[in-house]
Amino acid sequence: MKLSQLLYSFLMGFFCYSLIEIAMRGYTHWTMSLTGGAVLAALYALNSRSKMTLIRSCVAGTLIITATEFAVGIFDNIIMHWNVWDYSDMPFNFLGQICIPFSCFWFVLCIPARILCRRISRRFRNAPEYKKAVPIVSEQPL
Repeated sequence: MKLSQLLYSFLMGFFCYSLIEIAMRGYTHWTMSLTGGAVLAALYALNSRSKMTLIRSCVAGTLIITATEFAVGIFDNIIMHWNVWDYSDMPFNFLGQICIPFSCFWFVLCIPARILCRRISRRFRNAPEYKKAVPIVSEQPL
């Protein structure tokens, strides 16, 4: 896997997650854009494995997203007091940073994320290779 593939998937996650959050909540926070990018790059690396089934991808993706959300939530909401989100009123929440209902949403969101990862992979697989020019050696004496 090339760095360009991870960067491309990061940017796709950055913009796609920002758009989803704006559509759902009406706004987003810059740290959530970065988190969306990091998560899609991780999902891209995960889905690059040949033995990754859809169910395995969704389960592993849910764990990755929930763990990332928890870490970012601790930093954004508890340490920095930016109050980006609060799941305290949601059932089965932990410290108001993660909850079961949103983890279920992440599971479902991993399905279109997997499709996006496969499209990114195909895009890079079908991209033309730019090879270094090989100097032509003349067989005639100078």
